[in-house]
Amino acid sequence: MDNQASVCFTFDAACDAAIEMEAEIYRSFLNAIRLVKDRAANEILIDAAMIRLDIKNQLELAALRGGFEGELSHGPVPTMNLHIRCCDAHQINAKADNRKALAYAIELSKDALQFYRNMSEQCSGAPMAKLFTILGDGQTRHLQALEDLYEEHFLPEG
Repeated sequence: MDNQASVCFTFDAACDAAIEMEAEIYRSFLNAIRLVKDRAANEILIDAAMIRLDIKNQLELAALRGGFEGELSHGPVPTMNLHIRCCDAHQINAKADNRKALAYAIELSKDALQFYRNMSEQCSGAPMAKLFTILGDGQTRHLQALEDLYEEHFLPEG
């Protein structure tokens, strides 16, 4: 996910970088879905992959249109910033259960959020910064939903 340079991109290049990052995460989910045997884990992975496809589709439409039409950032939502290690080197194994699948989805979502935050900072003051801010803010919503699900099912109440 470290394919961004230390400079800001044109709008087209910014969209291309984000599309490629989303495609890479989607391929990671697809490989995991093909590998993991547990049905509940696969459902989590499929849902997460569908979110990535939706985001990628939004980016491709923005690239075609030359911008996000009517998209407003509602600001980021707070996340728990859970530090869950699911797998080494972002790999998941065939025996992963729903807890590991959810942790894997959280790891990849955090990667996407970091990508968007880094790109927004690099493009500060440029029109692309808004694109990456919108995408990062949206990513916090996806991440929060995953973390809430993880908390609900796997974190003991204290």
